[in-house]
Amino acid sequence: MATLNIKNIPDSLYKKLQAQAKREHRSVAQHVTWLLSKALNPPPQLSILELKGLGKEYWRNIDAALHVARERDQWD
Repeated sequence: MATLNIKNIPDSLYKKLQAQAKREHRSVAQHVTWLLSKALNPPPQLSILELKGLGKEYWRNIDAALHVARERDQWD
């Protein structure tokens, strides 16, 4: 297994990594490895056609385009 050394990490970033690692019961090295793995191997994107039974009833009488527009307006 390879070893990676990282130099000059800002103290504030390292403290955040330490805190996250502690919450997840990992060492900092284990947590950084997990974060890199998650970032570099994202889960495959699903097609909407593959999402069976996930709220079709909820959207039956809703204009999806209008709903999305309203959602976007909330973030402006």
